[in-house]
Amino acid sequence: MTPHGQLTVRRPTDVPPDSLVHLMRTHEKNLTGAATYTREDVLRTIGHPGYEENSWCLTGPGDEVIAWAALTPRGDELDAVLTALPGRHGTSAARTLLCLLLDRADELTAEDGRPYSVTVGDVLHGDELVPAVLKEAGFVRGATTGQYDIDLTADALPMVLPDGGSVRAADLDDPGALAALHTLHLRRAIRGPRTEDAALFGAALHRSRDNGGKALFLEVSERPAGHVLTQVAGSEGRVLEAAVAPAFRGLGIGLALLTAGLAELRARGAVRALATLETGDVQGAEALVPVFAVTATRALTRFRLSGT
Repeated sequence: MTPHGQLTVRRPTDVPPDSLVHLMRTHEKNLTGAATYTREDVLRTIGHPGYEENSWCLTGPGDEVIAWAALTPRGDELDAVLTALPGRHGTSAARTLLCLLLDRADELTAEDGRPYSVTVGDVLHGDELVPAVLKEAGFVRGATTGQYDIDLTADALPMVLPDGGSVRAADLDDPGALAALHTLHLRRAIRGPRTEDAALFGAALHRSRDNGGKALFLEVSERPAGHVLTQVAGSEGRVLEAAVAPAFRGLGIGLALLTAGLAELRARGAVRALATLETGDVQGAEALVPVFAVTATRALTRFRLSGT
């Protein structure tokens, strides 16, 4: 542990996961009036290889976690998240963790002998603290992702498939299925980070399955046209990712994938879903959801370090 004034730098693995959940839910509620973050979300984040060496949190009086940061290498990109609660120590906390993130980025560049771009994602709309600190350090705004709260107790939208279309569960123990999912993941129409390493992508899917995750293929004439990744924890569901193969875009595959994912969550007992639709353009994502029972929307912005 390293003290910084009244704050203490700690590894997140040294604090209870519920403390991180509390931080994130408090942050969300302060900005949107509702909290969606769950323990499964924490487990998904801390499951990344190298997480322990590339993550930090700051605790204040009473060991309350007031800020959290983590860095994930993805090919030529170092993708980070940074959350800090506003208040007396908020700006100081964000600056401290950003310095640790950037120092670690320099270390990885030297260790690996390759240049990396650095991004900070999942910055919730309405957060004034973190964007200001990022701007000070030379970050610029990038792509925006839409998140949508969907009421699954409302009447379900009938699924409309293209001719020859079908939906089936992906067998995550089948190397061929994992390869097809990874290909779709790499070719999805977003400007955000991708997991380029196939082994890491497969390991993440297996971890997700262990925590209530599932993957569905949408196939047209037995060719993979897209996939949707979901996760359930009790009555709460997630649509984690939807990807459409380039050759099948413009055919309504995205809408069919979202419909299939929500139906799968409903069948497993979820009454509410949070759908993250990474089209690279939040207006493009909104075109998919007027027909669903959307109860709230939010936007997450990605920042890129200028010059990387």
